[in-house]
Amino acid sequence: MTTPRTVWQIASGPASRTYADVFLHHGVGLIGPGYTGPWIPGRPDDDYEGGFVRRLAGEVEPGDVFLLRKGMATICAIGLVCEGYQFFPQFDDVNGWDLNHGRRVRWSPLPEEFTFTGSIFGANPPRISRVRSQEVCEYVEKFLNSPPTNWQTAPLPPLPAEEQPLQDTEIPDRVRDLVVQVRDLYPLMWDRRQFPTHPSEDELIAHFTVPLLRALGWPPEHIAIKMNYTDVTLFRTLPRIPANCHLVIEAKRLGDGVEGALAQGVGYVQALGVPRDVVVTDGIRYRLYDCQKDFAPAAYANLANLKAPALDLFARIKRP
Repeated sequence: MTTPRTVWQIASGPASRTYADVFLHHGVGLIGPGYTGPWIPGRPDDDYEGGFVRRLAGEVEPGDVFLLRKGMATICAIGLVCEGYQFFPQFDDVNGWDLNHGRRVRWSPLPEEFTFTGSIFGANPPRISRVRSQEVCEYVEKFLNSPPTNWQTAPLPPLPAEEQPLQDTEIPDRVRDLVVQVRDLYPLMWDRRQFPTHPSEDELIAHFTVPLLRALGWPPEHIAIKMNYTDVTLFRTLPRIPANCHLVIEAKRLGDGVEGALAQGVGYVQALGVPRDVVVTDGIRYRLYDCQKDFAPAAYANLANLKAPALDLFARIKRP
């Protein structure tokens, strides 16, 4: 009789900022915070915002099972841990999260999401935790022993290359001052003592998005705010008619996740009646979707963590 495997649940992020696709695509299981640097045995848990990193790095073993969790009782994939702890610099910005602590994992996505009875992972499930439920363990053993099982020994997918930070001298001159402000203000906005609630999308547009657009050459008369319910509409020239629209920007409150805002942005473009790119933002992160490629993601910049690809986004947003 085989010894039951140790089972862990690992979070895939909130619904508005899920990173399950990153785990599955690159064969990893990740948690944050990464700003602390690599895990060091004996370093206090408080340095890592609790014991989560210690569990992932020091308690998980190769051969253990990871359940990719969504919510309090649902999983979307099952994986086998296949290597020791690693600190991954290339995952310091996963939809805005710094998820540098990780393990390589062979994942098998479920044909459809599976939900266990009740809040089986807890009313407030942590980033990672041991699962001892008999219901869960029986489900896992049945899944692992059911064909196909070739995924359990398949080659791991490649890891992404590490993107190099932009040097200050590489940042466009007029954008540089804004980036300095973001570096000062961004940590403060996450401090729940100083900011009991996150800034609203309108505040973020005023403090960051419009200044970025002005730095990229857009005069105020070409920047429409809340026109026809669209957060920001850029016009290449006057008059402000659909044919002159350059792109639309949909904004979200800090922490809500910009990726979930695409559908709303596309709706505004469809209402215009002309094909235009969509940018989604929380004032700090900007992701551009290309209308000519069925709104596939095409460019990205995080003003709090600028990498070389941000230059492409600046070029695409810059006034023609």
